[in-house]
Amino acid sequence: MIPLSILDLAVVTEGSNSKEAIERSRDLAQRAEKLGYQRFWMAEHHNMENIASSATSVLLGHIADATEKIRVGSGGIMLPNHSPLVIAEQFGTLATIYPNRVDLGLGRAPGTDQLTANAIRPDRMQQIQNFPKNVRQLQMYLSKENSESKVRAFPGEGTEVPIWILGSSTDSAFLAAEMGLPYAFASHFAPQQFVPALRIYRERFKPSDQMDQPYFMPCVNVITADTDEQAEFLSTSMLQMFMGVVTGDRSPMKPPVDSMKGIWNEHTAFAVKQMLAYSFIGSKETIKREIEQFLDQTGADELMVSTYIYDHEQRVRSYELLTEAMSS
Repeated sequence: MIPLSILDLAVVTEGSNSKEAIERSRDLAQRAEKLGYQRFWMAEHHNMENIASSATSVLLGHIADATEKIRVGSGGIMLPNHSPLVIAEQFGTLATIYPNRVDLGLGRAPGTDQLTANAIRPDRMQQIQNFPKNVRQLQMYLSKENSESKVRAFPGEGTEVPIWILGSSTDSAFLAAEMGLPYAFASHFAPQQFVPALRIYRERFKPSDQMDQPYFMPCVNVITADTDEQAEFLSTSMLQMFMGVVTGDRSPMKPPVDSMKGIWNEHTAFAVKQMLAYSFIGSKETIKREIEQFLDQTGADELMVSTYIYDHEQRVRSYELLTEAMSS
């Protein structure tokens, strides 16, 4: 069975709050570990009232403390928001407490709106230009080779935390290939350049100290239920959430509805369905057939899954059914 992993945002649902969202993430990680999931990643977002994953490294410590072997990591840290030294110290600390369990996925998007991005770091545009250089600097801080430098990361130096490049465009594919790093693609919300990015990454990959061969992990949306009809019903919470992304409505995740008619218009529906092109919704049988076809087409080495379901137990059940489907 191809390795399966989870991307989580600690989404606040209607009638809930950030503390409860964080505790649901912690519980999900514990149960995902028992189900055999490979990784549990969380993503950095800012100025979003109903996403509780802004302090990503802090949350990852909370998750790692509640689990024993599942890998925890960032999907990702938006490096232009941060100093490479500080990120090396944060993830070096995590790797010191939880050895051989920490991943560091790096992206260059702001993870927020432009006004907030400017509040986080006024020189952010310059840092975007410096992204490849800053990734290399971060690698150096985490390496044993940095021991002779005047600027060192403690804890961090020598931990060699595995670095991933995250992306949603061909720019990230070129960088991941050039640096010889594993590549995670955000096909769960930005599918447009998925195919060319995958081709570029594989064709141009150069072996590195971290990896000899390309390693590609797309992220997709999956909602699994006992029947196709139940899965489609549950998926309306995800549709409403992404409708909020398109329209700028930042409400908590809403309960599922019988139909989206009257909730969205034709233009919004088209935009949301374009974003969610790589979404797999259905029973175990449907999911198995469609995901196996996707894996055959892409040759993915690992599959990261994002599941937006209003009810926590039904969300956990979806991940459980997915493992059953893919192992049968």
